[in-house]
Amino acid sequence: MQRLQWSALDETQREAALRRPAQQTRADTAAAVSAILQRVRADGDDALRELGARYDGVALDDFAVGEDEFEAAQRELSPALRAAIDQAGRRIGAFHAAGMSAPYAWDSGDGVRCERVLRPIQRVGLYVPAGSAPLPSTALMLCMPARLAGCPEIALCTPPRRDGRADPAVLYAAASCGVRRVYKLGGAQAIAAMAFGTASVGKCDKLFGPGNAYVTEAKRQVALLEGGAAIDLPAGPSEVLVIADAGARAEFVAADLLSQAEHGPDSQVLLLSDDAALLDAVDACIAEQLRQLPRAETARAALAASRSIRVESVAAAMEVSNRYAPEHLILALRDARAWLPQVQAAGSVFLGDWAPEALGDYCSGTNHVLPTSGAARYAGGVNVASFQVAITVQEVQPRGIAAIGPCAVELATAEGLDAHRLAVALRLEQVAA
Repeated sequence: MQRLQWSALDETQREAALRRPAQQTRADTAAAVSAILQRVRADGDDALRELGARYDGVALDDFAVGEDEFEAAQRELSPALRAAIDQAGRRIGAFHAAGMSAPYAWDSGDGVRCERVLRPIQRVGLYVPAGSAPLPSTALMLCMPARLAGCPEIALCTPPRRDGRADPAVLYAAASCGVRRVYKLGGAQAIAAMAFGTASVGKCDKLFGPGNAYVTEAKRQVALLEGGAAIDLPAGPSEVLVIADAGARAEFVAADLLSQAEHGPDSQVLLLSDDAALLDAVDACIAEQLRQLPRAETARAALAASRSIRVESVAAAMEVSNRYAPEHLILALRDARAWLPQVQAAGSVFLGDWAPEALGDYCSGTNHVLPTSGAARYAGGVNVASFQVAITVQEVQPRGIAAIGPCAVELATAEGLDAHRLAVALRLEQVAA
């Protein structure tokens, strides 16, 4: 990781220090993704087969996962892994159920009732990555809140393995949440299939899930195209920012940084500390732990675009963190909770030495589909409300329009919208008569 002294950087250098790797290749990525989307939109399943052979190394006649594959997946998994998936699913479900929005009604005047009702999004598409590593945890994070929201049509896409099958752990996780409409499709072409629909894959109203730079760009583009689909949030290459003080355990910090770096070469990790000795110790621990990691080369590629930054104080580190708006923020501080009110922009926060980000990835209960690329400034992570629409309702009695109608007439007159005024005034006349 490149070592920097924040106080020694000018504004241009600070912007460069916090620049994400995916942003540097965005023009090339956008052009490649646009071509894929156009191809799938024009040629449907034929394009999916060709692109699957090119990018996934397997050409499939049928993209849908059959019941025999679901049954085989359950048999292949060890009892311990099945139990872990089930246990994680229960925690995720319980946490999300506890935070569900509720409908409500309010009488804004005598004879005027206003309500807010919730309806599930009818057709949702979920994307579960499996390119560099299968992610059954992501299947839980998406399927569980979709099920709690009551979405009637749930489709899930995940890249096939070279043998033409989907990852068995992903299939088991999806099935454990009641989702059995699964397609073996990956990358930007999977996003295109769910956004536009093909003969095999139904068109979806909204798409969810993380992915690499190509998946994220595909989601961005389909959300802007006529006839495309809405998306949850920018959920691209993984990132973590750790703020550590002199009392932090260097081996813990190093492991937290590497846990994100091993996701992919386009991931990014940042370490901020006011203690130079801690930064040195973490560097040494990273070197030692890398020697033990099967995905060490992937992690090294991510570390090449990552930063170790010396700051003047924890307060200064919090300012840098809010500017960066990380997907994951770890506060490896002695008084971590005391600093929580200073967090203004982060997807998910982990307090203290004993809250590794990996727990949030798997089984603490919170969702790991989080905003990346700075989107934590204006968006939160996926939850049940992400799969619902809120509809407001007004019910007005004659005495109600008599009570609040004059207010509407006055405002409509001020705005020069006479038809608005007339729609209320005619009713007021009827009530008066």
